[in-house]
Amino acid sequence: MLELLNWLFGQYADYPVLFIGLEIVAVIFGVASVLLASRLNVLVFPIGIISTAVFVYLLWQWQLFGDMFINAYYTAMGIYGWFNWSKNKTDGEQNNITIERIQAGDLPILTLLASVTVAFVALVYYFRPVINNNFSFDGAVLGMHLFTWVDYTDMLTTALFLMAMWLMAKRKIEHWLIWIVADTISVPLYFYKGLTFTALQYVVFTLIAVWAYYEWQRRYSVQFGTAYA
Repeated sequence: MLELLNWLFGQYADYPVLFIGLEIVAVIFGVASVLLASRLNVLVFPIGIISTAVFVYLLWQWQLFGDMFINAYYTAMGIYGWFNWSKNKTDGEQNNITIERIQAGDLPILTLLASVTVAFVALVYYFRPVINNNFSFDGAVLGMHLFTWVDYTDMLTTALFLMAMWLMAKRKIEHWLIWIVADTISVPLYFYKGLTFTALQYVVFTLIAVWAYYEWQRRYSVQFGTAYA
């Protein structure tokens, strides 16, 4: 048991107490926001913005730039989603938001978003030696041969997360399917990066996303008065 705990949390021995506390706060608000999203509560966005803003700061400090970009995007999309959900309530209650399904017109935007995201994150990792060298090219070695499997996985999950967040802000049911895939990939990825609390957060996210997908399906059926299987 002690060996397991050391494997899970041993890396925190060298972390400042402030960073540990901020990560826990971000995780708590992150889980709360996903629960609110599953219940179609517009408060998902202000609660989520707190979590993502904290993660932006932490991930910059940890030099995990792909993850930092995801959370910066989340923060911006959180503001847009807050506005979009608020104007699409079926009545005055917080959790009566109209739901939609993905349409053919959404696919070009999703493709463009994924392509730009992968290119941007690849560019960030290409110039990572310069960034880590205080933005100096002196002695910095560049090249895609320096990319690791973590970097490529980060590109994939970043694209998936950005697509999911855009679809969520647009109130599309299918965003939960993308969350499920991306969250599942992120669990071992964050364990490998040594961010145990964040990895455990994604375990919870995956379970909530599976349940939320079926909950949104049920609510969509009720919304349009159709039978739900």
